Amino acid sequence: MSTPLPSFAASASFADVPPPAVVEPETRRLDGTVREAYVPPLAPPVRRGSLADLPFDNAVAAPDAVVLSRRTPDGQWEDVTAARFAEEVLALAKGMIAEGLVPGDRLAIMARTTYEWTLLDFAAWAAGLVTVPVYPTSSVFQTRLLLQDSGAVALATETTAQAAMLGPELDHLPDLAHLWVVEKGHIGSLTELGTRVPDAEVSVRRGMLGPDSLATLIYTSGTTGRPKGCALTHGNFFAEVDNAIELLYPVFRATTGVEPSILLFLPMSHVFGRMVAIACVRARVRLGHAPSLKPDDLIPDLASFRPTCLLAIPYMLEKIFHAARAKAEAGGRAAAFDRAVSVAVRHAEAVEAQQAGTGRGPGRGLRTSRAFHDPFVYRKIRNALGGRVRYAICGGSPLGHHLAAFYGGAGIDIFEGYGLTETTAAVTVTPPQRPRLGTVGWPLPGTRIRIAADGEILVAGGQVLHGYWDRQAGGVVPAAPDGFLATGDLGALDDEGYLTITGRKKELLITAGGKSVAPAPLENWLRAHPLVSQCMVVGDRRPYVTALFTLDMEGIDHWRRMNGRHPVPPEQLVGDEETRAVLQRAVDEANRMVSRPESIRRFAILPRDFTEWEGHVTPSMKLRREVILRDFAAVVERLYAG
Repeated sequence: MSTPLPSFAASASFADVPPPAVVEPETRRLDGTVREAYVPPLAPPVRRGSLADLPFDNAVAAPDAVVLSRRTPDGQWEDVTAARFAEEVLALAKGMIAEGLVPGDRLAIMARTTYEWTLLDFAAWAAGLVTVPVYPTSSVFQTRLLLQDSGAVALATETTAQAAMLGPELDHLPDLAHLWVVEKGHIGSLTELGTRVPDAEVSVRRGMLGPDSLATLIYTSGTTGRPKGCALTHGNFFAEVDNAIELLYPVFRATTGVEPSILLFLPMSHVFGRMVAIACVRARVRLGHAPSLKPDDLIPDLASFRPTCLLAIPYMLEKIFHAARAKAEAGGRAAAFDRAVSVAVRHAEAVEAQQAGTGRGPGRGLRTSRAFHDPFVYRKIRNALGGRVRYAICGGSPLGHHLAAFYGGAGIDIFEGYGLTETTAAVTVTPPQRPRLGTVGWPLPGTRIRIAADGEILVAGGQVLHGYWDRQAGGVVPAAPDGFLATGDLGALDDEGYLTITGRKKELLITAGGKSVAPAPLENWLRAHPLVSQCMVVGDRRPYVTALFTLDMEGIDHWRRMNGRHPVPPEQLVGDEETRAVLQRAVDEANRMVSRPESIRRFAILPRDFTEWEGHVTPSMKLRREVILRDFAAVVERLYAG
């Protein structure tokens, strides 16, 4: 059995449990600069048991507690109690055992964010298996690569089409002995098959697992090379989620009359979404799954589920903001919206200063202004997200000071974080009541952050992977033999231990003049513009820095309508002088952040967006620079012609 959390996460009622005391980072300096920050763990390490025990622990501790909700065919939400979830996990685990799967076998899961994903995950663990996420948008080649490398003996797909896609590849997958399709009712078939397996067999397999047992192989996105299988243990997840639950108590603790709930719509194939799903089960926070990010699908899900917290990436929060402003502008309320934004930002900054002990907080006039704008602007944004959202956990890339402050002032506190697949998601996170806008927070409790001489971020902690999967070497190859994982990212710690991300080591551009340029700050700034979908800065071994832009067509169409222009296809905007003039002003503004050698001198507008299908971006919207440079080589050469 797993070790229960010592505080609110193991309680039947969270409302009366006081928040933990703020534990500030311990910092170390070198040559006057903070080079290391460490926060002691808030949760004790788990010494026995595994994630497989969580459904059964919950069923004993609080059998009637609602731990999940699943979407029914008629669009309603059906609550799933702890007792029922444990029954379903047990039945499915027995079905996997009946099919002949043995402890240590790898089960790949290829599905969108659905209830069945979480059910398969926990059932596989209960059967002693190791799960391997596969993005449902993966190509045939990518899927075959992951299945071959992991040695998966079974694959569960969401749809018949996904299974059929692999038909021609089966000869190349000799290890794959089982193929189950959710929409064909195979989960029910497995459950029926498992009735001949005694419950005790599952108990025996669960008893064989411990914190050091391998839980999952999650493959990196491969933005800088071939995807690598990150071997994460049950203990890695416990170190991550237990400390996250304790630190982010507003997210995982009930308030008066409002039970916490999270609607998960980010891919469960990504470590971020997976970690939060596990944290919800661990803390018995009601979890829902939304399989589609399309507004026409997601907005009704938000309205009916009414979550108190969202998981998001900056790209999503930027688009929500731009859509709200475009709607206000279309209604002739752009000036009022902009005033409301200014008030929200100033209010959040005043609150931040007060919590840091450097200011008195929002004055009466600012509080009155915020209250005035709330029903006309802030509440509408909150209502669009379901009406009860109070918090958002944001990761993937920096959100930026201005947007984080706006959401905070609008009544949605943003907990920004930074992490990797190798670190089981977050290694830093914004601490409640101690935000530092524009940073990614402090080290997660139990984590040590070190900045190397060249600016690279090094990480040590219980959530850091034991190693990478190497089938040819016969298993897991250690990734951080000295205890510190080299992240490949560049950053800086301030005097109080807050981390700021400044770029990625392998993405540093070295101009022909020898100037080092980190593209991320410029790209993040420009991507936040309402007319921009994506931006990639170019300049490695070139005489100066340039940029490639793709357009946000919803933003472009709105802007053209507001200026009396008809919508046009994106290919007609490549040379449009008005569009270029707007982007030139954005570039000029961004260039103020950097020195002259780092500034963008020229740019090009591309006729189409970067897409995951064409390999330009990962499923989490990270740029695949080599692919983009290859596909748009002629455009880049024209930027440097003459």
